Amino acid sequence: MATRFLQTMMTPSVLEAQRHSYGRSATMGPAPERDPLTEEERLFIEARDSFYMATVTETGWPYLQHRGGRPGFLQVVNPTQLAFADYRGNRQLLSTGNLAANDRVALFLMDYPRRERLKILGQARTEDAREHPELVTQLAEPEARGLVERLFFIEVLSFDWNCPKYITPRFTVAEVEAAVAPLRQRIAELEAQLQTRGATARTPKG
Repeated sequence: MATRFLQTMMTPSVLEAQRHSYGRSATMGPAPERDPLTEEERLFIEARDSFYMATVTETGWPYLQHRGGRPGFLQVVNPTQLAFADYRGNRQLLSTGNLAANDRVALFLMDYPRRERLKILGQARTEDAREHPELVTQLAEPEARGLVERLFFIEVLSFDWNCPKYITPRFTVAEVEAAVAPLRQRIAELEAQLQTRGATARTPKG
């Protein structure tokens, strides 16, 4: 766990809950202003085709939203900034509205096959896509650029890797197809061999 993440999340009430349940609490040490992402986090983030983003309403309620796209649609601009294009949707603008009042976000990224998960804390802002066509070009695929309404930029505060315990492995259609492709190829080869042998066996001997 990165130091800033620990210091940010271990609030007095959390520490008290630890003391109540276990007789002691985590020891809080000094932390940097921000924990920059390393190469390990960058590779993990750019391989994801979805993530969950939590914001907070003006009335204090958490709001969690799923975001999906091609692998790498959530881009690592630099070690302390992430960005992604936001497409035309249901027009509720809940996340966008929440960020206007409270810029804090939490991202939850999952790799189900490898049973890995990464949590990211940060501050986010949105930009009108119409005012930044050059950024739309950078953050969106050519065929989808006309659907981009706004751009999200997230200044990373810190991050945390979780253990794989209780993560059930799940696989996408593409991952399943890649895994069974060698089996299908082998089946096709064996079927071809059987057909050849069958044709040979049926050929009359002169």
